[in-house]
Amino acid sequence: MSTFKLPDLGEGLAEAEILEWHVKPGDHVTVDQPMVSVETAKAVVDVPVPVNGTVVALHGAVGDIIATGAPLIDFDSGTVVGTMPIGREEPFVESVTLPASRTQDDARLQALPIARAVARHLQLDLRNVAPSHPSGRIGLDDVLAAGGAASAAGAPGAPRSNPPLSPLPLPEGATLEPLRGTRRAMADSMAMSRDQVAGSTVCDDADIHGWTVRGDYMPRLIRALIAACTVEPALNAWYDAAAKSRVLLGHIDLAIAVDTPGGLTVPVLRDIRSQTPAALRAAIAALKEAARRRSTAAADLNDFTLMLSNFGTLAGRYGIPLVVPPAVAILGAGKVREDAVVVGGSVVAHRRVPLSLSFDHRCVTGGEACRFLAAVIKDLEKAE
Repeated sequence: MSTFKLPDLGEGLAEAEILEWHVKPGDHVTVDQPMVSVETAKAVVDVPVPVNGTVVALHGAVGDIIATGAPLIDFDSGTVVGTMPIGREEPFVESVTLPASRTQDDARLQALPIARAVARHLQLDLRNVAPSHPSGRIGLDDVLAAGGAASAAGAPGAPRSNPPLSPLPLPEGATLEPLRGTRRAMADSMAMSRDQVAGSTVCDDADIHGWTVRGDYMPRLIRALIAACTVEPALNAWYDAAAKSRVLLGHIDLAIAVDTPGGLTVPVLRDIRSQTPAALRAAIAALKEAARRRSTAAADLNDFTLMLSNFGTLAGRYGIPLVVPPAVAILGAGKVREDAVVVGGSVVAHRRVPLSLSFDHRCVTGGEACRFLAAVIKDLEKAE
């Protein structure tokens, strides 16, 4: 009998929720037939059967959350045929045993991404952290436990460990709803933003009263962001906290916030500099539809260089959008409305779009942020 473990379905994701089993115990199966649909923090993924044989047991029911590296399904078969791709082009390894002596680079590779991020924040050497995650890798709990021990020992620079959280009491009539899928991803991303980014925000308005064509704000906002990146490229960048360095990027891969019934999804428009307005409209429509259908490909959620939230289509004037590292900036566009403005000594009504630019103040100066915002406004205020 062979046991197939849940592979890393991309970017070091720690878990996945079972949405639907396509096989059951007793079924005779062949390689590559549909086996199970799971939802990660990034996308819905169909996992194929890895062997020829008979299903013996399923390690989880619909709605269960399975850790990466934990048993998923048992087969009565020979050996696993081929490999299950993970991340980018790495093969899936069923089990990982960390050697007793590890270099820091080895330890980083054998740690989950969120564990690496928190370890940097706590100034922990991962070589001194023992793994307990089902995959054999260093998990978040391992880092937090080691961080607490370091603090208790009085390690220099180590923060105090917080007491463990207790579940909230459930009032009568209330419903407990565990965060799943995109909502869990949002919780993790926002916690990472809180812990890793030195956030700051500047706000201003763009007067769009002279537009010859009204509406269709997204292509104009994207065009303005492209113009701003030309004027001030420092905001189209990544920040490497470990190296205390910023990576200035030549291409612009723009993450756009999409509100869906299942939660906030942030798909990525690739290389927006090279696309026509018509191509951008089509790409935005396709990404929004995929987000609503929960069919966004994992590749469409990674490696963005800049972020945009057009929250004004719902409500809100100004906001404090949160930057998700390693990106360093996000532009928020609020609700367009008519304001009283002074033109030639007279008070008149002009349509204006409120803008909120948040940035990571660790590597972006206030001057850079203001120049970027000024360039966005200058482009938006053009008639066409």
